[in-house]
Amino acid sequence: MRTNLATVMTEPMPRPAEDGDAALVRRAVAGDSGAFEQLYRKHVGRVHGAIWRLSGRNHARAEELTQDAFVQAWRKLGEFRHESAFGTWLYRLAINVALMALRAKGGAALEDSMEPYELEDLGGHARRPDLGMDLESAVASLPPRARAVLVLFDVEGWTHEEISAELDMAVGSSKAQLHRARGLLRARLGATT
Repeated sequence: MRTNLATVMTEPMPRPAEDGDAALVRRAVAGDSGAFEQLYRKHVGRVHGAIWRLSGRNHARAEELTQDAFVQAWRKLGEFRHESAFGTWLYRLAINVALMALRAKGGAALEDSMEPYELEDLGGHARRPDLGMDLESAVASLPPRARAVLVLFDVEGWTHEEISAELDMAVGSSKAQLHRARGLLRARLGATT
């Protein structure tokens, strides 16, 4: 069977199905708390994981910041313009909530010197890299600013330009912190590279 090109060209194209998140966002903006709960359940794992890494594996702090991020998302849901995926918007908002909280903690939680931090395990005992340490522990032991840059760049896929804007640092400083973080990780994990 031959298809008439003129007929195909004049028929309206079927509209793609609306993204599931977009429909839930619209319902939530209209006051449907169940729709927001569905968004929460769908995205909480990724959001919590990133915040957990940024907070140095502090479970209580990560739980608190995750909840703060979703409260902020609920408040700002009407500002979501559907120009990107909801998950991207939410994730970016959550990272910003975490970074702001980490900056506010103790005056400047993301500020640190270029001196290496003491390696400690959860019990407060010094650990030696040659005794073994998992990657998450090594990342958690990094100085806060170096840890933030490493997590945002290597784990979350941000660019140095995005990191510099969010952490209020020069692009070169972001690159230097990443280099520093990777060097500290190699040393702490006992790598010879």
